[in-house]
Amino acid sequence: MPLKLYGPGTDSGTFEFFTEKINGKARASRSDYQASENDNVLVRGVEGDRGALGYFGLSYFTENKDKLKLLSVDAGAGCVTPSTGTVQSGRYKPLSRPLFIYAKRASFHRAEVRAFLGFVLNNQKAIATRARMVPLTLRQARGQRIRFGQALEAIH
Repeated sequence: MPLKLYGPGTDSGTFEFFTEKINGKARASRSDYQASENDNVLVRGVEGDRGALGYFGLSYFTENKDKLKLLSVDAGAGCVTPSTGTVQSGRYKPLSRPLFIYAKRASFHRAEVRAFLGFVLNNQKAIATRARMVPLTLRQARGQRIRFGQALEAIH
């Protein structure tokens, strides 16, 4: 049975990340697939077409787990199924990626920067959930708040 392929469009960060990790070069991709910037379109395509295969964010699978089949990946240490836990632990590689916020240390002198970063760190779980991302574990979040506190102490 021929495969029907689905994936993010070329303007997507997921497309760029996937092509770099899987094909070895960002943006290097075959063109014979149904592309969409809307992950719900990809989900409907995979769900509705026999022999379909696609990739999109974990949250879209989670929302549609009764309609889709999840595939595990083997990066050399055995097959790993994507889940919140395997993403948080870093075991679901190479297909999970962290999101970073970078700020110049000098900007920490500005109250609004300190307030924004503090807000993000203290509310990361709710922010990540609302953005359909995997939040940090409690331990990871605590570690980041400690590092932020240390950075603030270093500028005073």
